Amino acid sequence: MRVRVTNNEKENTMSNETLAHATVVNTKPAFSSAGIIWLKLASLYLVLGIVIGIAMGASENFTLRPVHAHVNLLGWTTLALSGLIYSLFPLAAQSRLAKLHFWLLNLALPVMMVTLTLLLFGHKEVIPVMALAEIAAALAVLAFVINMFKNLKAG
Repeated sequence: MRVRVTNNEKENTMSNETLAHATVVNTKPAFSSAGIIWLKLASLYLVLGIVIGIAMGASENFTLRPVHAHVNLLGWTTLALSGLIYSLFPLAAQSRLAKLHFWLLNLALPVMMVTLTLLLFGHKEVIPVMALAEIAAALAVLAFVINMFKNLKAG
């Protein structure tokens, strides 16, 4: 909380009389609900990335390195940064582009991770499904970029 002094006294010499005339201003930041959802999902991807990393280390089998990297970068990092950006810029968070970004990425990412896992274990028949999920994720990123240029404005 911040105290705003309503008279001409200096801020660092606040008397009892000054405090009696002070106004309390709530400076708690208002985060958008969209930003919070992105951050919560990002934290789940962080846990998943750590679990995959621990499992690979414990088994000394690093076949799933690409899945681990994608879960951490596209899941944890991208979702967390999107959540922070949408929290700072609530107008961008409320746009149709933000909703498109959210649904495309959050539907594509799990499909990408599962199909990549299957591909790494030799199931080449999943390539078309993985390609569609990759295209959906790329479209999600494109929606995000367009949203940033359209809805982020200074001051």
